[in-house]
Amino acid sequence: MENMQKHTKFQRYVLPGLIFQSIVIAGGYGTGAELTEFFFPYGSLGGLLSMSLVTFGVWGLVCAVTFEFSRIFKTYEYKSLFRALLGRAWFLYEICYMALLLIVLAVVASSAGLNVKEVLGIHPWWGIGFMAVAVCFLVLKGTKAIETFLSYWSYVLYAVYILFLILCFTRFGGQISYQLHTVREIGSGWMMGGAKYAFYNLGIIPAVLFSTRDAQSRREAVCSGIIAGAVGIIPAILLFVAMTGFYPEITTVTVPINRIFRALQMPWLQAAFQIVLFGTLIETGAGFIKAVTDRFESPYVKSRREAPRWMRPTITVGCVSLGIVISSFGLTDLISKGYGTITWGFFVLYVIPILTVGVYQIARSSGKRKRAQSPARQIGQAVCREANCGHCSRR
Repeated sequence: MENMQKHTKFQRYVLPGLIFQSIVIAGGYGTGAELTEFFFPYGSLGGLLSMSLVTFGVWGLVCAVTFEFSRIFKTYEYKSLFRALLGRAWFLYEICYMALLLIVLAVVASSAGLNVKEVLGIHPWWGIGFMAVAVCFLVLKGTKAIETFLSYWSYVLYAVYILFLILCFTRFGGQISYQLHTVREIGSGWMMGGAKYAFYNLGIIPAVLFSTRDAQSRREAVCSGIIAGAVGIIPAILLFVAMTGFYPEITTVTVPINRIFRALQMPWLQAAFQIVLFGTLIETGAGFIKAVTDRFESPYVKSRREAPRWMRPTITVGCVSLGIVISSFGLTDLISKGYGTITWGFFVLYVIPILTVGVYQIARSSGKRKRAQSPARQIGQAVCREANCGHCSRR
């Protein structure tokens, strides 16, 4: 019984955060490319403040509100969530999400190919092919397999990232300390940079909603949202701190993490990191596509019908194939142009509605429950039932 309770608490509080972190990390974040694009323009210290204060704060707040909204209104996939928030305009979010999905899958494919080429010296298509097969396999295995793989792989990722940071401090501690404590550069606009990075990443929350079904109270939903913000940003902070030892040179490198490994001269650590990174690439692709399959399978689930067997494989293979085709545009251009454009779409269609309409609906729902459970109302209902007046039954 005790083990069951611990497992349940893990599912309620920690699992959504681990899945959020697993999906958000790959592509540019896992290779360091997103960090150079969004945070290093404000200097080493400015970038660190931007991600640790602004990005974490926005992620934690919006995740907490969204998880509580989903708990109250049972919106565990993005179509039902945005129907409740935007009404008939919900499809506008779907357009943005599909665009982000294809961009992210393209970034994942590009990252897989680039890393295989730089580390093993083989053709990038080997890495892209392996990634595609693994993503398809995981999505087709279903929710349980995705939750298990994403959560356990996060432990492996944290272990490797912490070891990586320790070794970087051992070798380049002087350079890192110089950037953070001596240069102390804080570029103007660092708060906006952290907010922009947070906003476009918040568009992935629908890929996490399936893991929030176990929350049974407001405390659990809100705490799991705050934990998700922290768990999601900590690996980025660890990687960013290590990268500061190579600033500003590292901002000109396509795959920044490989530049650090060349300086460390530890092939075994690079091999371990590449394995972990490949896992995160698979996690990100699987999580994004899972949200799409849930969206199309949801009507069948609600009507207690079985979805067509061809639906999930067709969606999965189609999304992966389109992402691979788009990946030919290049990793840097995808991040700087694609992500930057879509950021404001998520801000207008998701962040503003969930923090206004969403908060209002949560408060309104809570008020209704309190009135329904008030002692005076319960006594009045009891009197009506005793008198057989029929008033309560009509209501």
